Amino acid sequence: MEGQENTPKQEENNGQNVPQQSSSNPENTGSGQTASQMFAPSLNLGFIHEKVTQTRKEISNFVIGQHDMVDLLMISIFSNGHVLLEGVPGVAKTLTAKVLSKTLSVNFSRIQFTPDLMPSDVIGTSVYNLKDNSFNFKQGPVFSNIVLIDEINRAPAKTQAALFEVMEERQISYDGKVYTMTFPFLVLATQNPIEQEGTYNLPEAQLDRFLFKIKINYPTLSEEQEILMRYKNNIKAPELDSIKGVFNAADLQKVQDLVAQVRVEDQILKYISQITDKTRNHAKLYLGGSPRASLSMMKASKAFAAIRGRDFVIPDDVQFVAPHVLNHRLILTPEAEMEGMTTEDLIKEIIQEVEVPR
Repeated sequence: MEGQENTPKQEENNGQNVPQQSSSNPENTGSGQTASQMFAPSLNLGFIHEKVTQTRKEISNFVIGQHDMVDLLMISIFSNGHVLLEGVPGVAKTLTAKVLSKTLSVNFSRIQFTPDLMPSDVIGTSVYNLKDNSFNFKQGPVFSNIVLIDEINRAPAKTQAALFEVMEERQISYDGKVYTMTFPFLVLATQNPIEQEGTYNLPEAQLDRFLFKIKINYPTLSEEQEILMRYKNNIKAPELDSIKGVFNAADLQKVQDLVAQVRVEDQILKYISQITDKTRNHAKLYLGGSPRASLSMMKASKAFAAIRGRDFVIPDDVQFVAPHVLNHRLILTPEAEMEGMTTEDLIKEIIQEVEVPR
């Protein structure tokens, strides 16, 4: 899934390399030139390719493996979506989020969610000013560009509800006033899927506000050995000050503007809507995907196409992002859970059942 730079020698057409005709050939006229122009990208995606390559390099200095996770994180940033990272303790969820935030030259804050955390600890509160006998609003840590929420499922429902408005509308309403977040505003949250003591399930309304839920697995044997080799002479925590900033706010805006121009044909839109509709009418699903899920799939597919060096979306893009868009939005029926099925199994089954556009 490495980002590929468009070159004048060959372009990508639905997963196949189509050689471009040589202009020096006298027979290369008429329809040959038309076909070459047809498959030539209309967007200059070299800027995205350069930034993606630099970001991967910076992250690989600290995180070994997890290539899909890195790509999905960049897709979420490019499509302006929030991310939920789920994995057992020790698989570098928090480290990856911190390293990624360091590659973005924007403001960063971290909130450690705990059972006694209050909404005011997140969004802010009014502070009495003795000088002029008035209350002034003191902004909380959520007022930043990249907000890392560690162990999001450890805070009670009322604290989690404080994130509803800011995640969807990117604003905070407090005491009759509206405070708008500065661009960019992205939430990177982590949670532990196996520990139940002192945790609270995220409500469906909040889960639906995350573009992706990325499930992080254990590293492979070779990756684990590489981790040990890299840190065998270092017993301290990784020093993140050496990470170079790759993006600033203007760069992110430029990337998102380019992603917005990636073409999505009508048959691809129909394909996305059919996948979502299938989740709402499946016998083993109690809750299916919302229209927000379809929109998320479309935006994420466009970002992934841009990372792959294409200015148009193909079915493979949709199939790559669909499991990560849907896995936290679907609820299995009790019967399906008793059979030992998972949402990932059903998503794979649904994607196989829906006819792929040609």
